[in-house]
Amino acid sequence: MSGTATEDGARDGTACAPAVLAALTGRGGTVAVAESLTGGLVAAELTAVPGASRAVRGSVTAYATDVKREVLGVDGTLLAERGAVDADVARQMAAGVRALLRADWGIATTGIAGPEPQDGRPVGTVFVAAAGPEGRTAVRRLELTGDRARIRAESVRAVLGLLLSELTEELAENVGAKDTEHNGGNGCLQP
Repeated sequence: MSGTATEDGARDGTACAPAVLAALTGRGGTVAVAESLTGGLVAAELTAVPGASRAVRGSVTAYATDVKREVLGVDGTLLAERGAVDADVARQMAAGVRALLRADWGIATTGIAGPEPQDGRPVGTVFVAAAGPEGRTAVRRLELTGDRARIRAESVRAVLGLLLSELTEELAENVGAKDTEHNGGNGCLQP
């Protein structure tokens, strides 16, 4: 993806945080946040919404690679081989914070806000991830442009947009499952 996170369907972070929290609280769900390049901005965006304490379990700012490994449980070999800016690292960060803080969903950001490239990746390379119930995971790679502040802000929007997308999809699947139970579904089990 090039440009901004909004091109990939992510919503504005300011509008997205209330929607994420409404979706979570509507089903009694919770979220935990693991952040690297965003340095606490995702958690700040979520907790700026009144009533956030009903859904937000907490956050870990895992800026250093050893914190990703030692606190969030990201595989050390993966970090050594690929560096901290990687899809699987983002996935493991999200799953790790979810487990650590006993949340229904974990979300994570890792990437390069600049000013210099890192681990052979250019500035603006970002991975956002969401990990949820029953092993559900989603990772999105972003190739963002702009200065450090813009890259970080777009990363916040993208991870919240990703979580909202996952929550919406999960709800649609659950409604479909309930409809199948009540209405006979697609006829697979009917004569």
